[in-house]
Amino acid sequence: MKLNYRVIILIAATIFGLIFSIPSFTQSSEGKKITLGLDLQGGLHMLLGVKTEEAVNSQIKAYASGIKHFQFGLAEPTVAKQGVDKILVELPGIKTPEEEQRARELISRAAKLELMAVDEDRAMRVGDMSDAEALSYGDLILQDALQPQIKHLVNEIPILDGTMLTDAQVGYDQNNRPVINFSLNAHGAQIFGDFTGKSVGKRLAIVLDGKVYSAPVINERIGGGSGQISGNYTMAEANDLAIALRSGALLAPIYMMEKRSVGPSLGADSIKASMVALVSGFGLVVLFMMVYYRRAGVIANIALLVNILLIVAVMALFGATLTLPGMAGIVLTVGMAVDSNVIINERIREMLAEGSSIKRAIEVGYQNAMRAITDSNVTTLIAAVALYVYGTGAIKGFAITISIGILASMLTAILGTHGIYLMLQDRIEKSKDTAKWFGVKRGK
Repeated sequence: MKLNYRVIILIAATIFGLIFSIPSFTQSSEGKKITLGLDLQGGLHMLLGVKTEEAVNSQIKAYASGIKHFQFGLAEPTVAKQGVDKILVELPGIKTPEEEQRARELISRAAKLELMAVDEDRAMRVGDMSDAEALSYGDLILQDALQPQIKHLVNEIPILDGTMLTDAQVGYDQNNRPVINFSLNAHGAQIFGDFTGKSVGKRLAIVLDGKVYSAPVINERIGGGSGQISGNYTMAEANDLAIALRSGALLAPIYMMEKRSVGPSLGADSIKASMVALVSGFGLVVLFMMVYYRRAGVIANIALLVNILLIVAVMALFGATLTLPGMAGIVLTVGMAVDSNVIINERIREMLAEGSSIKRAIEVGYQNAMRAITDSNVTTLIAAVALYVYGTGAIKGFAITISIGILASMLTAILGTHGIYLMLQDRIEKSKDTAKWFGVKRGK
């Protein structure tokens, strides 16, 4: 027996599969694991409504300040548009009431950031000014976030707002207190730089959700498109605020329409049923291959096992989320992977029945099987890609597992088993008992 590059690749794939899949099978193991979806581990399901009528007024202000594009998004595990003005949010792993409350507050928070010029000419009169009088000057009276008794008079139209925010991260100031460092896109950076350059000696209010968090004096032009929000934050508050800002500035407020907690017992039952289906299907396929194809069936089963390990390993490596349809995809992949080996073995059996040598039977068998396997896998892969592109939620999970399974089966069936046969072909030839190896005798 001599190793060949095909066998070496199969061995490497097996080692890779073992290393990255073991943490997912073992609860106590550390390392990258597959994340379970909402239907498997339970969590929080929310349907959010958007007050679109208020988005119009916000957009008018955005145009007035030179902002001519709209940015909308939420950085959460599963977010999908539902209907015309609704957002579906699913958060796997939310189990306790405290976690649920925090998630609800964080998701429904608009986190609207605005940079607004302070009206220096009338700022000293803010304590005696009414909202109506301030509005007549084109100003707003805003409350200080840290000291509510302090009022700030700012221009109604912001210099720029959160639609131009590109990132927000927690950092520390010179006193080692948590702050939020934010950065702007190129257009926002230009507006910010131009304004600060023309407003040296004046104040710029950093406003979040209608409250002034700081109003520093502009000492020089600020380029680079970055800034800082400081306040008396705890680390948890700073993290939540940074997440809310990164999720995207919502020009329209959102409100809770529906909330549903999915208990983990549903997930446990789903996992149990899926595992029964997977193990049963795998066991029956393994038994059939061994009985019908003898030792060739054992080789096919080795490829099948490596195929499953590769699916789990790749999903864990890229942090993919496993849903119930995704588990169905794995079960389906088992059948697809075996189908490739069945085609190969049948082509080899046909050549042996015609009296071909072991070497020629293997060579021609793989050549004849290649086109059928490639065509079927490529067409299925195209369908899976379409499901991923146009599907949402669980459909994407199904598409991901199918796609990974197809690629893994082509590696293990076409490349891996071929390498094993090439390594063993001299031994098979010497045994002169092809019935033990392929379940059929060589013709004369």
